[in-house]
Amino acid sequence: MDRLLPPFSFIVAVWLQLAIFVAVSHAALPSEVYWNEILPHTLMPSVIRDHLHQGKSGIHVDTRKVRGGASPESRIITYYSAAATDYELHHLPDVVIYFLENDLHPEAKLNLSFTKATPAAFLPRGAANTIPFSTSKLSYILNHFAIAPGSPDAKAVKDTLNQCEAPEIKGEDKYCATSLESMVDFTTSKLGTHVRVVLTTMDKVTKRQQYTIGSGVQKMGAPKSVACHEQAYVYAVYYCHEVHDTAMYIVPLVGQDGTSVEAVAVCHHDTSGWNPKHYAFNLLKVKPGSIPICHFLHTDHLVWVPN
Repeated sequence: MDRLLPPFSFIVAVWLQLAIFVAVSHAALPSEVYWNEILPHTLMPSVIRDHLHQGKSGIHVDTRKVRGGASPESRIITYYSAAATDYELHHLPDVVIYFLENDLHPEAKLNLSFTKATPAAFLPRGAANTIPFSTSKLSYILNHFAIAPGSPDAKAVKDTLNQCEAPEIKGEDKYCATSLESMVDFTTSKLGTHVRVVLTTMDKVTKRQQYTIGSGVQKMGAPKSVACHEQAYVYAVYYCHEVHDTAMYIVPLVGQDGTSVEAVAVCHHDTSGWNPKHYAFNLLKVKPGSIPICHFLHTDHLVWVPN
C-alpha cells in the first residue's frame, strides 16, 4: 500500500515557514544595521560580532558572571589615572606589560599573556539607555541584575563605574560606550566615517609565556586614533578614548610553544598626566613624562584609525 503524502499546499506552507525562519535567523540585528548605515566601508571585527551574537536572542544579560576585561593586566593598561594596587606591585613584576619604545625591536623577549574572555552581550542603545549607569545608582544596578553586594561581581561593576566617571587625564577625551551604536557615534565624531579597526589577533589561546618579537615590526602612520577597551560589566561596555602624542605599531610575536600573535602596541610619548604611582613607572623605573612608554593591547581591545 502506498504511503499517503501530505497535500501539496501543506508542503508549500511548511517550506515557506522554514524559509521565513531561516531568513529571520540570519537577518541583521538592529545594531548591525546601524553599523552598516554609518560605516558601510568598514569591516566589522569578529570580536564585535561575538558581542552581538551573545545578545541576538533579545535583551538577555547573563547575570551569573560579570564579563569583560577584568584581569589585572587589562586594568593597568587602561587606567592611566590609577595608582598601582598592592596586587599589581606584588604579583605582576615578572610579567612585562609595559615596556620602552626603544625596546621594540626583533629578538626582544617579553613575558606576556593574551587571552580571550567570554564576551558580554551588546544591548541595543534604546535598552541600554533605560538602565542607569552611575555610581549614584549602584544599589539599583546590583539589585536589577541580582548581583550580591560585596561580591566580586559587585566590585567589578563598581570599579567600572568609577573608572568611567573619573576625571580625564591630560590630553585625553574619553567616553564609556554602553552600546555598539554609542561606540560608533563617539568614534566617528573624532575620526569621521572613513575608518578601520585594528586589533591584536592570535592563532590559538595559550597560557602566559615568553614571546619573541619577530621581524617586520610596522609603525602605523595614523595621525590620530581612538582606542576602546572592554570593561568588566554585566553587559558589553567599552571605555573609549582619543589620546594624543601616541605611536602605534603592529608587532609579530612568537611564543615559546609556537603560538603566533600579531599584536597592536601603543606607545605614549607624553605620560606627564598619568598618576605618578601608576604601575608602569614602578615597573620601568622611570618618571612621568620622561620617556615614551608602550604596551600591547589585548584581543578584546579595539583601535580605530582613519582609513
